[in-house]
Amino acid sequence: MAEKQIFRSGFVAIVGRPNVGKSTLLNRIVGQKIAITSPKPQTTRNRILGIQNTDHAQVLYVDTPGIHDAHSPLNRYMVDQARSACLDVDVVLWLVEADRSVDTDPMIPRLLEKSKRPVLLVINKIDKIPKDKLLPLIDAYCKICPFASIVPVSALKGDGVDALMGEVPALLPEGPRYYPEEQLTDVPERFIVAEMIREQILMRTKDEVPYGVAIVVERFQENPVKNMVGISAVINVERDSHKGIMVGKGGTMIRQIGQSARKEIERMLGVKVHLELFVRVQKNWTSSGRMMKEFGYE
Repeated sequence: MAEKQIFRSGFVAIVGRPNVGKSTLLNRIVGQKIAITSPKPQTTRNRILGIQNTDHAQVLYVDTPGIHDAHSPLNRYMVDQARSACLDVDVVLWLVEADRSVDTDPMIPRLLEKSKRPVLLVINKIDKIPKDKLLPLIDAYCKICPFASIVPVSALKGDGVDALMGEVPALLPEGPRYYPEEQLTDVPERFIVAEMIREQILMRTKDEVPYGVAIVVERFQENPVKNMVGISAVINVERDSHKGIMVGKGGTMIRQIGQSARKEIERMLGVKVHLELFVRVQKNWTSSGRMMKEFGYE
């Protein structure tokens, strides 16, 4: 009689510097966009859960904000999200970039050592370097800290991601299936909608403007008869000048943001969407603990 295979489950934190591809990797793993991406650093502000289901495991991946030297209360909140994730999970994936020099800053290795969890080194963007550059990079990282495994991937193209997903379950403890098999995330639709609006702002505005933006979805109303969802959201900015940029001449910028965000939201929800956007000035909200909590950064 064949021995029954153990069912494994647990949490896996994806950590790394800003803009190394953590959210792109999470989206690739779950097979659907649940975390926004942009070329700008510090795109991710909150921990986002992505669920991978197999016959013998449920792996709960936690996308985290990029770890960096934080100065403002909002940035400290973001880094704290990543640090606490490392202590609350069963396995840590340290994501680094193949096309950049070795990260010798001790901040992340110290965090990994403190977590006392198995660590997988995931070298992303391998499509951007010649193959003969990979082994020296691996050797250099092996001198920094020990790893349970090292997996080169291209999160954007999908190369090596299946191999990574095959490595992780063996490091997890025996456990239950925490979520239904069809569930991909525990993030509410309102949160993803707000993030998709913020993603378009990141893509279309410059300098410090998108970093002082917080989105609050005030209305999310489903209309099953018309197969439509009505959404109203407020874009909170820190300065009057930022409001002018966000609205644009004759309202051109806010219309462009709304049109692009609406298409992304419709793709996610699978129904028509009526999206209304408003811009409100909340001066220096990124330095206010009260307003940060009000906007969901607790």
